Amino acid sequence: MPSALPLPSPGGATEDGVDITALYAWGPESGCAGVDYSADFELTNQGTEKATYTLTFGFLSASGGAVDNGERTVEAVGPGRTVKGTVVMREAVANPPAVTGVRVTKVRSVPEAEASTAAGPCPKSGVRLYADQGDAAMGLRVVGLHLVNCGPRPYRLDGFPKLELEDADHETVKGVRILRGTEGISTGLGGDGGPRPVVLGPGEAAVASLAWRNTTQAGEAVNAPYVRVWARPAADPVMVVPELDLGTTGELGVGPWREDETYRGSATTPATPSARP
Repeated sequence: MPSALPLPSPGGATEDGVDITALYAWGPESGCAGVDYSADFELTNQGTEKATYTLTFGFLSASGGAVDNGERTVEAVGPGRTVKGTVVMREAVANPPAVTGVRVTKVRSVPEAEASTAAGPCPKSGVRLYADQGDAAMGLRVVGLHLVNCGPRPYRLDGFPKLELEDADHETVKGVRILRGTEGISTGLGGDGGPRPVVLGPGEAAVASLAWRNTTQAGEAVNAPYVRVWARPAADPVMVVPELDLGTTGELGVGPWREDETYRGSATTPATPSARP
């Protein structure tokens, strides 16, 4: 049986409509070393439309330092509705410090009508659009936008994705130049050159690159967790969460759509993103 641990935890237990209601320690399972921890929470949609949430929790030691994180996705929460859930952290390190608290470290929400998906039923648009985890090195960031034709008919792309940036409060981020092509950020990122027509048959995929630097100099740093993406002018928008940390550079490069020849999947199976260049 689990042992209840005291709340509230260091750093607070409430943020952006998420309340932590309980924290538990579980004894070692048969054949497993260590202790498992879980936390119960309540999530209230404080917005005006149905949304899908990704919640990140930090499990803390007695000193307030992070032991590990846990993440939960909660889908289709209606406006004003409160739902309950549980997040689990399983220790994987040898002799970890005991967990004595938990806090909400990040809350991300996407309108349900614009939620991205890499698997599951094919959307009514006939395509899946999602972002990968990206690469980061020496202040350079690269994220891939992936589009999979999961419908029965060919899907034509010709140009660049249209983007709109939003901050953590879903306010439009202004003052960022969106460059056509990624060569203005760095060369060799896969987003150089002009657009070419791409026609995707059922089960085929395309990719476009987002690139930026998080250099911080004079001025206020810009963070834009959310990007609303239109694959082509008449497409329905899809919101992805690449966590753009643009620093004070004021620039984001976007490459043209190109066929993803390394994609392995079909119209009905989960996507396997191509390796980043």
